[in-house]
Amino acid sequence: MKTDPQAFIRANTSLMPPPHVPEISLHLASEAHELWLKTEEELEAIGLPPPFWAFAWAGGQGLARYVLDHPETVRGKRVLDFASGSGLVGIAAVMAGAREVMASDIDPWAEAAVRLNAEANRVSLGFTGADLIGQAVDADVVLAGDVFYDRAFADALVPWFAKLAADGKRVLVGDPGRSYLPRDRLEFCAVYEVPVTRALEDSEIKKTTVWRFAISTRHEISKMFPTNLT
Repeated sequence: MKTDPQAFIRANTSLMPPPHVPEISLHLASEAHELWLKTEEELEAIGLPPPFWAFAWAGGQGLARYVLDHPETVRGKRVLDFASGSGLVGIAAVMAGAREVMASDIDPWAEAAVRLNAEANRVSLGFTGADLIGQAVDADVVLAGDVFYDRAFADALVPWFAKLAADGKRVLVGDPGRSYLPRDRLEFCAVYEVPVTRALEDSEIKKTTVWRFAISTRHEISKMFPTNLT
C-alpha cells in the first residue's frame, strides 16, 4: 500500500448512518461521485482499489435491515459476512445478537473500513482477507449483500452457496435486482425500498429483496460443484 488506509478513510469519508439502517453509523464518502470517479490514475497513484467499502450499497442495506428486524435469524449463531465491504451487514448481525461474526473481503482496504466502522458502533467482529469461495466455513449463517453484479463472480458463488446451504448453513442474500441473481435458486424473505446514491445507481430508490438460498439435492450440487462431497 502507498498510503495508510485508516488515515485515507478518515480524511475522505464522514461518519453517517445509511438511510435504510439509521441504527448504524459508517465512514461513508460524503461526495460519493467525486470519490468514485477516482478509480483510475488518482487511485492507482495511492494504491487504492475501487472503494466499494465507502458506500452503503442497496443489497447490504436491505440485508442489514432484515437482520435487525429479524434478530432470531442470527441470535446466538456464528455468522460470516461475505464480501463485507464497509462491514454494515456484519455490524447489524452483532447488534442483533450473533454469538460471533467474521467479516470477509479480499480488498485489503476493506479491513481498515470494517475496523473503523466496528469501532464507531462499539461492536467487535473478526476479519479475514482470504478468498473463501469454494471453501468450508465455520459459520451457521452466511450473509451476502449485493454480490451478483458480475457473471464470473456469480458463476463461482452459486455452487458454493448451494453447497453451504446443503451443509445446513443459512445463506441469506440481499439484492437490488442485479443482472446475475440466480432467482431460480432462491426463496423470498422480504423486500424493501432502499434509498441509494444516484451517482452510483440508476435511480434514487432501489427495490431490494432479501432471499434465502434454497437447499439443493446433493445430485444437483455434484453437477454444479464437482468436488468431494462429504
